[in-house]
Amino acid sequence: MYSFKNDYSEGAHPDILKSLVENNFDQQNGYGDDDYSLKAKECLKEKMNNPDASIYFVSGGTQANLLVISALLRSHEAVISAETGHVFANETGAIELTGHKVISVPTQNGKLTAADIQNTFDSYQLRPHVVKPKMVYISNSTEIGTFYNKAELLELAEICRSLNLFLFMDGARLGHALTATDNDLTLSDVSNLTDVFYVGGTKNGALFGEAIVFKNSQVCSEFDYILKQRGALLAKGRVLGIQFYELFKEDLYFVLAEKANKYAVQIAEAIKEAGYEFLTQSGTNQIFPILPKTVIASLHEKFAFYVWKEIDESKAAVRLITSWATDQKHVDEIIEDIKKSSISE
Repeated sequence: MYSFKNDYSEGAHPDILKSLVENNFDQQNGYGDDDYSLKAKECLKEKMNNPDASIYFVSGGTQANLLVISALLRSHEAVISAETGHVFANETGAIELTGHKVISVPTQNGKLTAADIQNTFDSYQLRPHVVKPKMVYISNSTEIGTFYNKAELLELAEICRSLNLFLFMDGARLGHALTATDNDLTLSDVSNLTDVFYVGGTKNGALFGEAIVFKNSQVCSEFDYILKQRGALLAKGRVLGIQFYELFKEDLYFVLAEKANKYAVQIAEAIKEAGYEFLTQSGTNQIFPILPKTVIASLHEKFAFYVWKEIDESKAAVRLITSWATDQKHVDEIIEDIKKSSISE
């Protein structure tokens, strides 16, 4: 059975494993002061055209979210998120555990707008009886496969500046957003328009790891203390540094994301041709087709994937995800089975 459940079922890209093995006995400083981490940070700064950026490598996405939010917010301050946002829907109350309320906003496509932010901000002005919104959290790509274009991110940046809010982008699947069909946003734009974001490696070819990027050191000048205090500063930081250097020295990161997107588009086109609709219009490596339950049962015999949302008694939306390691063979197989299932319907 082949899995389309997520984009982290496989280990790591061979170039990363090769580099980890080749440099295994090279003695290096610990806690991120190794040569590989330093080279990776300089490489990232160059790619984002921001020499003033402050970069920190951590092990995972939930960890990155709680570290950033707890570091930037005071105890009475809260973060605004789409109701589909990972910090609200999928992190076991990790943000609330740090003492901060997540204010959720219903959205149609997983994306926040300037109007959403203004309306939410205005509804939390009964000082001191309610929490104070201080941060806007967005995901790019979102948890339902959509992505922000440059005009949308610029709009969010402007409203956040006017309201004195931090703008934080969860980039667990940032590579897929930046290589999506019709995207016009660049890594440099993200670094310029947000206060802080992270580059996700776990879901795009790394064994594990995310790179937290502050626009400059003034945004959070003592973040290194936060990393250490919360157990996120790895003694063997080289393991993260090597991975991100391999992913970015020759843009492997974007090559892998574009590949995953390409295969998802192929599957999506076959589903459209079969006459089925979608829960969201994606363009990234996550697609959400609405299928008859009989078709879902048939596909489940050969492929693993999540049933995402019940539509009615006969139909449900499913989530199919392609990864950096997905191959054409399995894409062709699921496309063929979708065609067969549609004919039998």
